[in-house]
Amino acid sequence: MTSAADSFLLGPTEGPAARVLNAGGQSRAVLVCEHASRFIPAALDGLGLSQTAARSHAAWDLGAFELAVELCGALDAPLVYSRISRLVYDCNRPPEAPDAIPPKSEIFAVPGNVDLSEAARDLREAGVYLPFRELLSDTLNARLAPPLVITVHSFTPVYLGQTREVELGILHDTDDRAARALLRAAEGSGLACALNEPYSAADGVTHTLRAHAIPRGLPNVMIEVRNDLLSDAAGVNRMAGLLAPMLARVMQELVPQDDRIET
Repeated sequence: MTSAADSFLLGPTEGPAARVLNAGGQSRAVLVCEHASRFIPAALDGLGLSQTAARSHAAWDLGAFELAVELCGALDAPLVYSRISRLVYDCNRPPEAPDAIPPKSEIFAVPGNVDLSEAARDLREAGVYLPFRELLSDTLNARLAPPLVITVHSFTPVYLGQTREVELGILHDTDDRAARALLRAAEGSGLACALNEPYSAADGVTHTLRAHAIPRGLPNVMIEVRNDLLSDAAGVNRMAGLLAPMLARVMQELVPQDDRIET
């Protein structure tokens, strides 16, 4: 597909591609939300999506940003998030991944991602992924003490016709310390929890952990919440109320608490 997007991506009033909230937060954690937004730059003409697809879980993680914001406040942690739909570029995928710019997501066709030129793909990477990557790297590097890295996601209750019973998925890559600690902390929460469900590292979903946390030796975990539990403000508040003390327990277990961050 050839369009104006071959020469520019974000318009003058559409940026930045990524932002950080509460950069000076005192918690020993950094929150990340790669799929926070369904925004598509005007230059991409909606990617040719149907209205249903543009508002669906394919375009973003419904409720994930609202949950991340609640946790940002509850934990007093920085939150780095993408402001662009993952159908433009999925910031939780490396540029070489086929689904970094997917031509189809579950049942939804993405016409604007079909047969992209190399220049158009490079523009998506430069305009969306690199600013997000650099902002997250800068945020982690600015912490005066090693933080726990927590990525926040949501998933649809039914995927490709299959119903998912799990309510809280706790995922890890090669470092499973924080995931197993969070699973222990979730005992008695009343949530249906599972390790590496409904996805796992084998599905290519732990790129942020692999690219940013593991090379720095930082404890890390990916949280997946079933999105029907985040469908309104009450649901988001309830889930944040459950998760915040669990994550605080993980920090107490894995992150030294005696040298507080100064800003």
